[in-house]
Parts: sequence; structure tokens; C-alpha cells
Amino acid sequence: MSVDELKKANAHFYDEVFRRRNVDALDELLADDFVEHIPGPGQSADRQGVKEFIGQILAAFPDLDFEIVREVAEGDTIASVLRFTGTHQNEFAGVPPTGRRVTVFVADVGRLREGRWTDHWGLVDFAGLMGQLGTTPAGSR
Repeated sequence: MSVDELKKANAHFYDEVFRRRNVDALDELLADDFVEHIPGPGQSADRQGVKEFIGQILAAFPDLDFEIVREVAEGDTIASVLRFTGTHQNEFAGVPPTGRRVTVFVADVGRLREGRWTDHWGLVDFAGLMGQLGTTPAGSR
């Protein structure tokens, strides 16, 4: 894929899944052999695990919006830094709704084959998120 095609696929993914709240689109966007290389706690590393995890995020932060801050693409891979903002309105990661507005940065790297995502590595500023929610991540003091 060209750099422009990778960036277009990346924008489409975030628009369809996060802006349109269409988690079922992942059935078409992610390859059958998709692998999540850094799954969240209790999340399976396959397409179903991603669907469940994103569903939890969208339920907890129903007004979630995002900005792609930076993208770098080469070959079959695209790396992005994203800024997510939303209001914590339902339970997330064991934290009851706080009503707090949060901003979280995410670093994502994805690989595509024939227009479908095959691999994903993602790092979330989870400690920053928990701090904004008034708690700390499990295991922290």
C-alpha cells in the first residue's frame, strides 16, 4: 500500500469505529488472522477481544472523540499518536463513573494486508487516565 492509502485506511478505521461507534465494522476491517500484540487486561488477542475492549471504552466514554496528532507510514505499517477526549459516564476498568472529562494519548502501530488490519500494537497512557479519574492503576501506590 502507498503512504496515502495507509493514511486513508487509518482515518477510515478511527472514523468508522470511534466516531460512528460502529464496533461491528471491525468484522470487515480486521483480518481473520488479526493479532493484538499488547492486549488489555482480560482481553483476548483476536478480533473479538478488540471488539469487546473498544465496546467497553465507548460505553464508558460515550462522547469520546479523537484527533490523529501524528502519523508515519512505510511499507505495510502505519504508526499514529492520537489524542482521545471524553467524559467518564460509565464504569471503566473497575472505576465507577466520575463525570470527569479526560484527555488520553495513545500510540498505535498497525500493519495491513490487502486493505485489512492484520496486527496492532498500542500503548495507552493508562496511568494518566487513572490519575484523571482520581485513582491509580492496579499495583501502584
